[in-house]
Amino acid sequence: MEESFEKIEGVLEVISGYSGGTTENPTYKEVTYGKTGHFEAVEIKYDIERISYKELLDIFWVNIDPFDVKGQFCDKGYSYRSVAFYTSDSEKDLIDKSTAKLEKKFQKKIVTYIRKFDKFYKAEDFHQDYYKESFINYLMYKNACGRVKILEKIWN
Repeated sequence: MEESFEKIEGVLEVISGYSGGTTENPTYKEVTYGKTGHFEAVEIKYDIERISYKELLDIFWVNIDPFDVKGQFCDKGYSYRSVAFYTSDSEKDLIDKSTAKLEKKFQKKIVTYIRKFDKFYKAEDFHQDYYKESFINYLMYKNACGRVKILEKIWN
């Protein structure tokens, strides 16, 4: 998701990490194999004068498979499920409205979790900017998982 958001004008920084669970300062291994309740997530720092939460939400939707109950692409498991976090009633309302609109459009139930934001824990350094730092590996992974094809099938 870093790649999807970092190229957007008004987005200042995208940080990989974990959110939504109960374990403090979790590690990747704990989140992926443990019972932390966390999801892999990104923290997006943005300039509200240049881009809105609604615009970020629109970008979020077209970069996930909101119908996959088991995870995302070839990453399966609870921590890989899609989730939209909100910090205010107005943000929750935007998520609810966009979810209803998408369910009507696709005539399918959206399985993306909707959670009130509490805390974000930054992931280990090797997760940060992975798509830049390990570009070839990232492209091979992205292609092998069929991410682009799946997203095109859903959103085009």
